[in-house]
Amino acid sequence: MNKSTEEFLRFALESGALEIVPEGRKLKSGRMSPYFFNSGLFTTGGDLHKLLSAYRVAWDNHPVIQRVKFGGPQIFVDVIFGPAYKGIPLAVGLTMLDASFAIYGWAFNRKEEKDHGDGGTLVGASMSGKNVLIIDDVMTSGMSSAEAVETVKAAGGTPIGVLIAFDRQERGLETELSAVQEFEQKFGIPVAAAATLDDLVDYLASENRLDLVALIADYRKQYGVKPSINTG
Repeated sequence: MNKSTEEFLRFALESGALEIVPEGRKLKSGRMSPYFFNSGLFTTGGDLHKLLSAYRVAWDNHPVIQRVKFGGPQIFVDVIFGPAYKGIPLAVGLTMLDASFAIYGWAFNRKEEKDHGDGGTLVGASMSGKNVLIIDDVMTSGMSSAEAVETVKAAGGTPIGVLIAFDRQERGLETELSAVQEFEQKFGIPVAAAATLDDLVDYLASENRLDLVALIADYRKQYGVKPSINTG
């Protein structure tokens, strides 16, 4: 675990966006999870800057995405797309992270099509003929990210990668793969996470919170998956 990931996890835990719940919290899947991530609790400009800085490090360090990273030598990002709703401030905010990101366009979609004014469902830069990076908070089932891929393609863009904040590394309801693994397998598009469950376990162990490590270990025995190994 690199220093940036460690700092991100500490920040997420202190802010409550990443919460350890010993008694468990019920997920949409019906599972009682001892940990819960909610990016909606990053509510200030400073919070958002720290979160987006973690996204940037994740993207730069991904073993496959080196060739499509920002300003990379082979494939360049043109537009950053954030699916409604939580992806919207992420896409816009990333283009404002620092001066080097100001060259990228941002775009997002509306949940419902607008039938007046400019109309349509898309807002922001055109994605037609452009390489598009998708950014979202988490990938729970993969459905939201799959819809984002289809939205980008329908607009004439080429989705080249997905950024998320936290990878639960938890298998789906119907397969032995996680949502991230299923998505990468189906679309052939790499996913980079600012932090993973493996990182969280390592961080808690370094803080000598072995009780919490054991709690998560029990949950992983039931629902965990092995992390993907990307070799390019």
